[in-house]
Amino acid sequence: MKRIKTSFKLVALSVVFLLLLTGCDVPVLQPQGPVGEQQYHLILWSLVLMFIVIAAVFILFGVIVFKYRASRKRTDNYEPEQEGNKKLEFIWTIIPIIIVLLLAIPMTITTVNLEKNPSPEKKPYVVYVTSAQWKWIFGYPEDGVESVNVLHIPSDRPVKFLMTSEGAMNSFWIPALGGQKYTMNNMSSTLYLEADHPGKYLGKAANFNGKYFAHMNFNVISQKQSDFDQWVKQVKTHSPALTMSEYNKLIKPSVVDVKTYSSYPKQLDTKLENMMSMEHMTMKNSGDMDSDMSGMKGDESHE
Repeated sequence: MKRIKTSFKLVALSVVFLLLLTGCDVPVLQPQGPVGEQQYHLILWSLVLMFIVIAAVFILFGVIVFKYRASRKRTDNYEPEQEGNKKLEFIWTIIPIIIVLLLAIPMTITTVNLEKNPSPEKKPYVVYVTSAQWKWIFGYPEDGVESVNVLHIPSDRPVKFLMTSEGAMNSFWIPALGGQKYTMNNMSSTLYLEADHPGKYLGKAANFNGKYFAHMNFNVISQKQSDFDQWVKQVKTHSPALTMSEYNKLIKPSVVDVKTYSSYPKQLDTKLENMMSMEHMTMKNSGDMDSDMSGMKGDESHE
């Protein structure tokens, strides 16, 4: 009787817990752009495969427990240890391979596609992203303005984020728009995202980087192009210019409020562009070295 009551309580608590979860907002499961949409489909596909595996395990568990249960009526000679069943060995070898392929193929294709502009017919808007302790700094080279701890982007237009860090490594993440990507000191990384329509989303740091890590959330405001242009105009009219000395203070470990700047030092653009050029040259030189090594091996084989 006690077991029945305990089981009933557990079921009741589970139902209550699930009802509470229905009120939760999970941005990853409510994508607001093409990048997030593709990743959402990958999540669903993974869940379907996991459900199939779990269902198969429980069904087999029930069948085995029922079929091989202890019973006085059993007349067959049951041998618990068996060897050399090639049929079973083939089944439990091929099924995991199939599951891995069903996960790996769409995952690889999608990952490669997400490194490209999600809307090739549209010119991406470039934003420079710099993480520092404990703040996010955003540069808009096309318009020459800068913002801190708030990100404005045009809606229905791809955004190309060029990212680096002025301190500890971090991870830039806007859950409603797409996956995260690392920002690293003296290195650059690229991330494409796009918002389908105007809205306000939460951006966050997804990599712990010290005492005030929790303060590294920021608002992402997606606006119609006309509204975005108006915001740029307002910043240029009412905000101060960002000097190099002010920038050097800004990147020191501290917690700051939202800030906007009407302009910023051009050497900041140059710094990121130089990092990108160096990485491109490094990758090219690495490729050339691989080609040379392949050629040398080929020559040796001919000899």
